[in-house]
Amino acid sequence: MSTKTSESPVRLAAETWESLFRAQVAVMRRLQAGPAFKGLAINEYDVLFTLSRCPSGWLRQNELNDHVLLSQSSLSRLVERLEKRGLVERMPSPDDGRGVLVKLTEAGWELQKQIGREHVRDIAALVVPALTAAEQQELLRLTEKLRASVAAR
Repeated sequence: MSTKTSESPVRLAAETWESLFRAQVAVMRRLQAGPAFKGLAINEYDVLFTLSRCPSGWLRQNELNDHVLLSQSSLSRLVERLEKRGLVERMPSPDDGRGVLVKLTEAGWELQKQIGREHVRDIAALVVPALTAAEQQELLRLTEKLRASVAAR
């Protein structure tokens, strides 16, 4: 695809989105094929990673759903599988009988850290040769700006 864009703001927005999306898909496919994800799928790692960043240790499953790229029903099944593998534990929310709280087990923490170290090296191996440090900072700034704008709507 050419980098020449249309004069129309709508067309430019569509081309920008398509380019961003295709770049993300290409990077994710390469990362998924890497050695870090031989024993755990990337969407399972996404759950472990999100839980590892939770200050209280526990996160409501519906809040977890806000941070991962899965439907609610897919997330419920995935959390059940992770629980059966001993990587997370669930309990009913004390505040709301319908709510479910999820947290990492010790095994989940260890696996997240192990995969995380390798995953970060794999990311660097893809990004560093492609973009200068200044370009990485600019991309970071632009994507954060876009996310903030979307969240504000």
